[in-house]
Amino acid sequence: MEKTLNKVVNSSVVTFDLEDLYPKGERITYDLKMNLFQELILREKDFREFVKNHDWKQYEDKFVNIVCSVDAIVPMWAFMVVVSNIQPYAKKVVIGTSEELESELYRDIFQTFDWQQFEQSKVVIKGCSKIQIPNYVYGEVTRRLAPIAKLIMFGEACSSVPVYKKPKK
Repeated sequence: MEKTLNKVVNSSVVTFDLEDLYPKGERITYDLKMNLFQELILREKDFREFVKNHDWKQYEDKFVNIVCSVDAIVPMWAFMVVVSNIQPYAKKVVIGTSEELESELYRDIFQTFDWQQFEQSKVVIKGCSKIQIPNYVYGEVTRRLAPIAKLIMFGEACSSVPVYKKPKK
């Protein structure tokens, strides 16, 4: 009987799973809609009163994104006031969508990540994930790996699509 070889296990391909870098912690969206009068306008006096009395500690150790989900003109200073009150408690706070929050979290991680571990490697950026990885993250990983990796692929080690191949000199 012939022995079956697992070519994936025996290959020199390195799998880069972005889910392994995913920061653990609760995500919360703060919607300024709740601070608007009839979901149309921000009344400064009412807003300031809310800010003074709101329990900002509830955002402790959470990742928070701040949006306004209705079509209203909200002055930028209102977003800034919310940031300044959440910031002492939250792990991270951004003005923007939940996808922008996730992108910002990965951006922070990538600043100190050891990219040199992939030098001259064949890298598969894992495609299937239990969490939603923003498109920005895949682009940023490709941008950072292209100068150092030999080959970049996307998908799974057993079924990947070539993305980049270092030119031969």
